[in-house]
Amino acid sequence: MEIAIAVMVLTFLVFVALVVRTARSVKRRAERAGRELRHKVNHTVSEATLAARAVQPGVLGEVARTRRELRGALEGTRSVLRTGAADDPGLRESLALLDQLYGHARQLDGELGALMAGEPDRRVVAARLPALRERAERIVRSAGSLRSAALERAHRHDVDALDALHAQIEVEASALRHWAPAEGPPEALPGAGAEPEPGIEGGGKRPGAGERG
Repeated sequence: MEIAIAVMVLTFLVFVALVVRTARSVKRRAERAGRELRHKVNHTVSEATLAARAVQPGVLGEVARTRRELRGALEGTRSVLRTGAADDPGLRESLALLDQLYGHARQLDGELGALMAGEPDRRVVAARLPALRERAERIVRSAGSLRSAALERAHRHDVDALDALHAQIEVEASALRHWAPAEGPPEALPGAGAEPEPGIEGGGKRPGAGERG
């Protein structure tokens, strides 16, 4: 009886532990999904705000256009590198370099955003913008160099693979064209058509009783 009670208690404790673990896992997934959703919403709102301000004339419109150009260059380069890195491990190092470039871009984007939202004096914004714009152009050029190199590498890899496949197909096609069936009758197997030896299959006489020994 005591063993049965102990088994029941142990089973109940295991069940409770599994329920608690499942609840925590579900909670973590829900929190992660919530964070991702908030990030997407904030990103969408930020992009829409920048797009609206980028069409405005004046120094604030220039700041918004600079931020959009900066973000677009980095996101486009990351997309190209991630696509290529799936088949080309050599691009993973380029992704690491792009992550470092992202750090500088985030710093600059924060400065541009603070200048756009927190500086009421347009003359101060106009005075600081050229230096910030120069930094943005350097980041955009670096991202563009990585993107162009990755696209060229992918193109070269595809061309080389296609050339190798074409050469292999030509060799196989040539072998197929020059194939010819064998001429003449097939060779007889050794021993085929030979006369059976006497006494083996009834071709000769069996020795009589008087001929033995």
